[in-house]
Amino acid sequence: MPYKIDLFAVFILLGIVQAIFLSFFFLSKENRKNQPNLFQGLMLLSMAACILEIFLMYTGYIMDCLFLVDFSEPFAFAIGPSFYLMMKSLVQGSVSRKIVWLNYTFPILYFLLIIPFYILPDDFKYNAWIYSYHPNLPLREVSIDYDPRWLWVTNHHTEASLISLLVYFILGMTEVVKAFRYKGELLLRPSHPVLRKLRASALQMMVATGAVFIVKFFNIDDTGDHVFAAFISLMIYMISFRVISHSGFFRHTTLTEPQKYKTSSVTANVQKELLVKLDSIMLNQKPYLQSGFSLPELAQQLNTTVHILSQVINDGLGKSFFEMVATYRIEEAKRLLKEQPHVKVEEIAEQVGYNSKSSFNTAFKKIAGKTPSEYRAA
Repeated sequence: MPYKIDLFAVFILLGIVQAIFLSFFFLSKENRKNQPNLFQGLMLLSMAACILEIFLMYTGYIMDCLFLVDFSEPFAFAIGPSFYLMMKSLVQGSVSRKIVWLNYTFPILYFLLIIPFYILPDDFKYNAWIYSYHPNLPLREVSIDYDPRWLWVTNHHTEASLISLLVYFILGMTEVVKAFRYKGELLLRPSHPVLRKLRASALQMMVATGAVFIVKFFNIDDTGDHVFAAFISLMIYMISFRVISHSGFFRHTTLTEPQKYKTSSVTANVQKELLVKLDSIMLNQKPYLQSGFSLPELAQQLNTTVHILSQVINDGLGKSFFEMVATYRIEEAKRLLKEQPHVKVEEIAEQVGYNSKSSFNTAFKKIAGKTPSEYRAA
């Protein structure tokens, strides 16, 4: 059987490469400390695994690695939980380990249940591929002493994975609705950057889930998988575009920036107006609670440049951007330490945007004059 390389194959392959490339950044040592990044990275890896198997089977390259037939089935059950946990952590700031393990229990359990299939000979896996993708072709003769898919969930993986996607999409949308109600904003016109990300992620998942349902309804077995794999690849491209568009790379200062900063002048009215807007955003939207909160992101919210905003903060507040952020975070931490006396200091630190307890303690003592524990006990 000749290999099949067409537009779908190329589109899917590029989606796989993009997903792996993106997950490298989301799961890097520093970025994965921010829980939404961790879960988005895991979701991208799960998607990459699923569409990689579809690519191999659609093109026929699976003949060179029959041991990979159906290898991605457990990953399909990890997409929904990763999406839901990403949404939940964006809304709440962090998710407990108990909830994380609870949601990933089924993908792990499914992997254990499918091991009897994984250890079958290549002829059996060849038949599984032919049966799903080329049902008109003859099968190889093979006999086994046991049924590798003796449970309903392993014998009806497609139906079970669709149910999983639908359930977790509903759970994710529940978090979105709660977040919009909490902030009192409209779904069509969100102003908070986190709400915009929640809406974009929900819409992308809705399109991808809908594509899977439609394709499976109109195609027998797996003969149409390449179509929804292309939709998932498109979703990956959209995530890439969103990440790049919110990157600070294109807003870097230049070599001439320090000199321009010395000579430039921001009028008193402009400075006062920006300080009022800045204080409003920091008090009402609290973007500093995100550990990855940055000066370029804040400048974008205020519709100004990084250079002007930096000057306004330095001249108007007498602080650097990081000192200003620390001040807001510690004030929020003070409130939480009193209102949540039974919550650990480490969890309070995470809630206000710190990735480590030591950094939180240092900043807290510098600003408040006491350690968090001393302040809580006072």
